[in-house]
Amino acid sequence: MLKTPAIVVNLKTYLETTGKKALELAKVMERVSSETGVQMAICPQAADLRLVAENSNVPVFAQHFDVLKPGAGTGMTLPETVADAGACGTLVNHSEHRLTLADIDWCVQKAKALKLDTIVCTNNVATSAAAAALKPYMVAVEPPELIGGDISVTSADPAVVSGSVDAVRKVDEKVLVLCGAGVKNGKDVRGAIELGSAGVLLASGVAKAKNWEEVLMDLAKGAVE
Repeated sequence: MLKTPAIVVNLKTYLETTGKKALELAKVMERVSSETGVQMAICPQAADLRLVAENSNVPVFAQHFDVLKPGAGTGMTLPETVADAGACGTLVNHSEHRLTLADIDWCVQKAKALKLDTIVCTNNVATSAAAAALKPYMVAVEPPELIGGDISVTSADPAVVSGSVDAVRKVDEKVLVLCGAGVKNGKDVRGAIELGSAGVLLASGVAKAKNWEEVLMDLAKGAVE
């Protein structure tokens, strides 16, 4: 399980962090985490999971796995494959890969059976509470209209963060809450923590940065100030 506060970086399908570049970023994250003491985790593409997991010490999360049993399922991602590749967990229900509530539940339970942690992505307070009832490891609230933008959710809609934290705690105090969407710097991380979250989930702010180490150091500084 991740220590908190945690900085979770989703690489999506950015060319800047594909293949060997994903491992290069993981190595930078490993170094920054070691120097600052701030927990970091990385979510590479499925094809890069094993490469990153076997060659770095940064916790690796899959971006997704499918509701799928071994056998038929060409082109899909089998949960057992994610575990075998060395991942310690998976994102579930990212805004770019929505699932039904029943499928989210299946993924959370399957992950538990495989000893994988889950970060269930949500878009508002109500869905955060609903996700918490499924008992994932973490819920990550990300208003989709702010994802990839220049304004952090902590500034644009702080109530969705604090409200999600409160709602999740009422359902299950053991479920942690991350926040994301527009998170770019240490100030945003600090704001997220002050609103009650256990850290942040972000993507382009790191993946597309010209200087990964500089950005990660700034994010880590926000987590410990």
